[in-house]
Amino acid sequence: MSKLADHLTIGQVAQRSGVPHTALRFYEDRGLISAERSAGNQRRYARSVLRRIAFIRAAQRVGLTLEQVGEALATLPRDHAPTKADWSRLSRDWRDELDARIDALRRLRDDLTGCVGCGCLSLRTCTLNNPDDQIAAYGPGAPGLKPKSEGGI
Repeated sequence: MSKLADHLTIGQVAQRSGVPHTALRFYEDRGLISAERSAGNQRRYARSVLRRIAFIRAAQRVGLTLEQVGEALATLPRDHAPTKADWSRLSRDWRDELDARIDALRRLRDDLTGCVGCGCLSLRTCTLNNPDDQIAAYGPGAPGLKPKSEGGI
């Protein structure tokens, strides 16, 4: 029996993980997951890839970038599915980042509630108003929505 016989095809991984083929190939291109090749040059994934994909998806759901996920997965052996201990260690490392994102979301929620709640969008009291483009000094994007750790206001 060949070494790849107990591996999964890309279709099986897509079905079991709920992640489209295109995303699996993208994850592979980014080095987040890996596949071996069959004699016919078809991708074959170790079953442990399912846990890595679940790890990637969970990290994305809490707002982490694929770059951050890749850095975290790089601390694990390539053929190693993240364990509970791995997730615990990595989540501790991400705690400050997640706290900053939570703070930014709370500020966004509170500012939008105040703005929508008044019903008038008054430029004198609107927290989204930017007279004389004062916020430009904080850089591109929406600095009022960025976590303070990333230069938000």
